[in-house]
Amino acid sequence: MGLWQSYRMRLRRKRYKVRAYRKHFSLRPVADRTGAIKPGDVLLFCTLRDEMVRLPYFLQYYRDLGVSHFLCVDNDSGDGGREYLAGQKDVSLWTTRASYKAARFGVDWLNWLQNKYAHGHWTLVVDPDELFVYPFCDTRPIRALTDWLDVSQVRSFGAMLLDMYPKGRVDQVPYRSGQNPIEIASWFDPGNYTIEKNPIYGNLWIQGGPRARVFFQDAPRLAPALNKIPLVKWDRRYTYVSSTHMLLPRGLNKVYEQLGGEQASGVLLHAKFIDTFTDKAVEELERKQHYSSGAEYKAYAEHLSQSPELWCKWSEKYINWRQLEILGLMSKGNWA
Repeated sequence: MGLWQSYRMRLRRKRYKVRAYRKHFSLRPVADRTGAIKPGDVLLFCTLRDEMVRLPYFLQYYRDLGVSHFLCVDNDSGDGGREYLAGQKDVSLWTTRASYKAARFGVDWLNWLQNKYAHGHWTLVVDPDELFVYPFCDTRPIRALTDWLDVSQVRSFGAMLLDMYPKGRVDQVPYRSGQNPIEIASWFDPGNYTIEKNPIYGNLWIQGGPRARVFFQDAPRLAPALNKIPLVKWDRRYTYVSSTHMLLPRGLNKVYEQLGGEQASGVLLHAKFIDTFTDKAVEELERKQHYSSGAEYKAYAEHLSQSPELWCKWSEKYINWRQLEILGLMSKGNWA
């Protein structure tokens, strides 16, 4: 890429950082415990709205992995989730009634929080319905991964978003607060994924899975992107561009091997499709706060009202990260 394009990317990065600074004025601190953050702590950032039912397991899952502090933005929840998070000693919480869409779907809010509090820390950016799985996660804490990445001089770590779903109707089994959602949504598509390289940012663009197969079967190229870069050794110079799909500087997007072989990667188990989802889809369709005025949620609502099942004869039941590596959905690379 030429000097002119590189210059444009630097200007774009500066513009996103200015946007993040401007948008942070809409955030009101509810519980600021950032003074407890210690050097070397792994930090988790998320935005949420009305996710109270998921929060107990979400927090416990990431505590067990070794996350030290959670920095959360609550977008005007009304289900008690904000009050619950405010009572957690390892959570710092901000709230806002501002438009999620106008903040680039929450990216501006989190970019500002990361720039203010995460410089020099490994940061994990996930949604409450995403569970991060990495090589040896069943025996090694996340600090083992980040220490190895530091030694390897790697600044970012990619993970494919893997949509999980139940066998049978999505709304058949009620989800209980504190329960592992993968006990219900324990199936996934082992194949039918497409990958191409973004010529501008250099990141991989992955599509497929049940959302392309079911909700966007007539237009699979409109299906949501499944590529994410959720784990980054943060620096004030960095900025997310679009969700966690890609960052600037562009070098952070090279989370894949370019000269043959495999680079270590993970998976985000995406437990969106449980019994809470049908009502959520209708609500988000009405709010129109998501990409393309909620066109994705329109597809969800229309299909689920007719046939609320995603399982098919090719579906595979989740076992562990080694299964995902065998299927080629993640890799331990040269981390032994």
